[in-house]
Amino acid sequence: MSSVRLDKWLWAARFFKTRALAKKAIEGGKVHYNGARAKTSKLVEVGALIRVPQGWDVMEVEVLLLSDQRRGAPEARTLYQETTESQERRTQEAESRRLANQAMQHPLKRPDSRDRRQIKRFMRGEDSGKG
Repeated sequence: MSSVRLDKWLWAARFFKTRALAKKAIEGGKVHYNGARAKTSKLVEVGALIRVPQGWDVMEVEVLLLSDQRRGAPEARTLYQETTESQERRTQEAESRRLANQAMQHPLKRPDSRDRRQIKRFMRGEDSGKG
């Protein structure tokens, strides 16, 4: 295989469920090819660096093989290799998200009618008149 379109390669490498979703992400400027925004029809080359959003994270991968056929996940992972900087950044961000979730204090119960009225007053910026 000599050349593959970017949207087709992202679909084959299982970054997106459909080519339409891959196209939408590329056109929306979320996917970068060698550090720059790319078009859907950009031809992928071996050795190129591609930044792809994956949920909360952004993966930076190096293209190892070209394919325009979608196969199983283990085989799709052979098409690319994630850079070490990307792996370190993703683990740091995951750790910071975990710590932020731990620091959040969740309510013990759902708000009742009185609590909801107080929340609405607070959100509108009104003084409760009590206190």
